[in-house]
Amino acid sequence: MRTYDCIAKKRDGEELTEEEIHYLISSYVAGDIPDYQMAAFLMAVYFQGMTDKETSIMTQEVARSGDMVDLSAIQGIKVDKHSTGGVGDKTSMIVAPIAAACGLKVAKMSGRGLGHTGGTVDKLEAIPGFRTTLTMEEFVDVVNRTGLSIVGQSGNLAPADKKMYALRDVTATVDSIPLIAVSIMGKKLAAGDDCILLDVKTGSGAFMKTLEGSVELAKTMVSIGGAAGKKTAALITNMDIPLGNYIGNALEVAEAVEVLKGGGPSDLREVCLHLAANMLELADKGNFAECMETARKTLEDGSAFSKFLEMVEAQGGDISCIRDTSRLPFAPLRHEVRARKEGYIAHMDTQACGTASVLLGAGRETKESLLDYGAGIILKKKTGDYVKEGDVLAEFLASEEKRFPAAEEKFHSALTIAAERPEKEKLILGKVSANCTEIF
Repeated sequence: MRTYDCIAKKRDGEELTEEEIHYLISSYVAGDIPDYQMAAFLMAVYFQGMTDKETSIMTQEVARSGDMVDLSAIQGIKVDKHSTGGVGDKTSMIVAPIAAACGLKVAKMSGRGLGHTGGTVDKLEAIPGFRTTLTMEEFVDVVNRTGLSIVGQSGNLAPADKKMYALRDVTATVDSIPLIAVSIMGKKLAAGDDCILLDVKTGSGAFMKTLEGSVELAKTMVSIGGAAGKKTAALITNMDIPLGNYIGNALEVAEAVEVLKGGGPSDLREVCLHLAANMLELADKGNFAECMETARKTLEDGSAFSKFLEMVEAQGGDISCIRDTSRLPFAPLRHEVRARKEGYIAHMDTQACGTASVLLGAGRETKESLLDYGAGIILKKKTGDYVKEGDVLAEFLASEEKRFPAAEEKFHSALTIAAERPEKEKLILGKVSANCTEIF
């Protein structure tokens, strides 16, 4: 079998066989196919797409390219939630404790921030002492004892994806629905959970900017999960507005704790409850209404907050910083950003808001960048709010004064101020399951 022939076949829009896909992935991981040929293949996929069958086979090959995590030592139903990335998206730190408080086991491997989006692992590492790198034995033990554990991806998990993503990143082939689906689901299948809920973001702060693209991606990933024997569903959620009021690592931990204690901003709480209820429904804990009520009770009675405390303590974190979030390592310098004109905030370019937080030090501008866990943005006004000239729109936190000017300009560029109030946007836009697609 020749790599050249596989590239040519896909270039011409033909369907590859299982044997050809296995050859491409296994040979590339082994180093027998050079980067330039794999880059050519990825570009052919970018233009020609892949059939559902090809995408499913390729995902399985990516999953099997390294370690397959064995979670059989964890008692109970193992569930996972994966977000496609957004701004202010601290939902995993809320949804996982809710699910654990309802009796599910959440064995979650999360990623770090990428571009303007934050990463759950980075956020948890803002808690002094918290360990996101555990041995498999420690990981299983924490899940069995507390009901949940969130760690970084470690070991040799889906190395084919790591190699291919590095190529896609520099060859303008990231924005391909089959390749995105293979990347996400390859890691999820390797992680070994029974049920997978996907949170597919859509809008200006999301990777998928349109509802149509988000639905197509959701359908592809749900199909892959089902073909692999995993109970899989996806929610389409709005990322045209930052989620919650805090953007930045320590700030987002603090806001997650607010929600777990029964408070917090209504948009963040609503999205988290929908995600948790759908996880419970996937695990056969009742119908959606029953699962929503069960999830809501864990916030009201404090059981979800207790689960989060248990996990933080089990992974070495300083729980005094969770009981009193003012003890978290917030950046020492503060700067108020004020409105330059009067009117309604008609739109927030959420990606630009995320970029502003990166400029403050809350994200990585390069792979080598060091994070400032205490930097970020506290939003005082959001889409739909009326502001007068001089009103405080946001408060910036940073460790260096020089970071404020560029971040402020980027933040102002994100805002559209208009004379008329915009229509209120939905937070939950749709659901894709094995049997149907609903647009709300």
